[in-house]
Amino acid sequence: MRSKANCIQNASIYIHQYSVVLKYTIVVILAISLFCFPTSLISQEQDSVQLTPAFKPNPTKAVIYSAICPGLGQIYNRKYWKLPLVYGSYLGCAYAIAWNSNQYNDYKQAYRDITDDDPDTNSWANFIRSGNNRDPNSWTTEYKNWFESSLKNKRDYYRRYRDLSYIITIGVYALTMVDAYVDAQLFDFDISPNLNVHVEPVIFDKSVTGSRSVGLQCYFKF
Repeated sequence: MRSKANCIQNASIYIHQYSVVLKYTIVVILAISLFCFPTSLISQEQDSVQLTPAFKPNPTKAVIYSAICPGLGQIYNRKYWKLPLVYGSYLGCAYAIAWNSNQYNDYKQAYRDITDDDPDTNSWANFIRSGNNRDPNSWTTEYKNWFESSLKNKRDYYRRYRDLSYIITIGVYALTMVDAYVDAQLFDFDISPNLNVHVEPVIFDKSVTGSRSVGLQCYFKF
């Protein structure tokens, strides 16, 4: 009897805890819904009073928003699926700039150290494989000239691609503004699903300039 009473008591406790968790879960869901979708609820209430006008983005506002913050123009145009493309492009450009800048600075410092004849500045040693001779005094003139030339070429190489990465970033910035403007301009452009092409044979009657002939006629239906 005591075990049965304990089971009943535990069951009642579990039911009470479950009801409390369920109640708070419902409250949280409702709070999130009201926070994330307030405009939809308000518009549903207003539909009974008056019809809300259809959304039509302003191309000028779209360009301004995109210029202020990349991707904001796409959000304004409600083209949310383009945000991963926009920010993915910027992340790629940022990575390219950081990578090429670091490599450029390393090779620039190494070339500066190898040409200043100061034994205390030896950052160039990081670019020599382990086990190779790292004493410049024992190098031949040809090898030293080749090593200095390699560092200089690598420095110029990464500087060029660093500058190119900046140019590409500016291009992506301009492209997002153009995309926002075009999307806003063509937002309500109607592409009818009934657009089709018809090709059918036709007989051309005899005219002054030619005889009777047979051909094909093509026309578009919108």
